[in-house]
Amino acid sequence: MTSPQRPRLAYHLTQGSGPTIVFLPGYASDMTGTKALALEKWAREAGRAFLRFDYAGCGASEGAFEEQSLTDWRDDALAMIDHAVEGPVVLVGSSMGGWIMLLAALARPDRVAALVGIAAAPDFTDWGFSQEEKLYILQHGRLERPNPYGPQPTVYTRRFWQAGEASRLMHGPVALDCPVRLIHGQRDPDVPWAQSVRLAELIRSDDVQVTLVKNGYHRLSRDEDVALLIRSVEDVLR
Repeated sequence: MTSPQRPRLAYHLTQGSGPTIVFLPGYASDMTGTKALALEKWAREAGRAFLRFDYAGCGASEGAFEEQSLTDWRDDALAMIDHAVEGPVVLVGSSMGGWIMLLAALARPDRVAALVGIAAAPDFTDWGFSQEEKLYILQHGRLERPNPYGPQPTVYTRRFWQAGEASRLMHGPVALDCPVRLIHGQRDPDVPWAQSVRLAELIRSDDVQVTLVKNGYHRLSRDEDVALLIRSVEDVLR
């Protein structure tokens, strides 16, 4: 996949009946994670269309990671919806992918049939950084944090942070009317589970459900978590 002035994007499309399920990874993640591959396996066995892809600068896609922003990755998701698949889509967003899921649904309300969020993290450039960290990013252009999921530090750039601040959603009603399922672990150290409860209140649709996993952590990649995710996708497909 390619578009003018944007890096080429890598993706895997499983053909099947629609709506096409589109998986949106989290920050600095890629399409080879446990949840994406498990959903792909389920979709193939169920005869469902499924797409997973890498944002620019991530995984197998072209581009430099530190040159990308939240809105660039939103546009990558829109490119997938516009050019890689046809017909309605169900967006499944993990962590930051949950933010991109919401932004993409607002931009393509006629294409998005339903949403499933896993520890969705809209507006995390606001609540996910201390005031000192925000000032540091603005002054120095980038911030490194220890990465609990890998050996390399997690990098946040001024470009990413500023695009996030300009894309905040949690300040008022979120004008979406499709079915929404939000799954969140109550032991999540990265995204407070109360964020999903608040998001459910703000989404305009009446068909919104929040599932809290009392012993669940941020990634929700255990077998029982993946089974819950699949049931949530099946639910909105019905």
